[in-house]
Amino acid sequence: QVRLVESGGGLVQAGGSLRLSCAATGSAFSTNAMGWYRQAPGKQRELVAAITRGEATNYADSVKGRFTISRDNAKNTVYLQMNSLKPEDTAVYYCAAAPIVAALTRGSWGQGTQVTVSA
Repeated sequence: QVRLVESGGGLVQAGGSLRLSCAATGSAFSTNAMGWYRQAPGKQRELVAAITRGEATNYADSVKGRFTISRDNAKNTVYLQMNSLKPEDTAVYYCAAAPIVAALTRGSWGQGTQVTVSA
């Protein structure tokens, strides 16, 4: 079982940047795929970005070119660098871990961190 703790959320103006971190404990981090999801009030949860254990990445169309997911296996941490933030990026952001990307929704999840982007 993997325990995940997100950090780095906060309030930022449109056009600004934030970097989210997700620290993992309890399992072999390097063998897991990792993902960032978000859920805004009244909306469905969506996959924002994912990274495989081989460091292949994929992104939601809405964040391509603005967000970057990366991982540091030595630190058991996955990051989400968010640039050029927009008000529509406002949501609770969650980190998830699973053996493969396709299984992330059924894997281990963190408690979430709030990101609020003001206009």
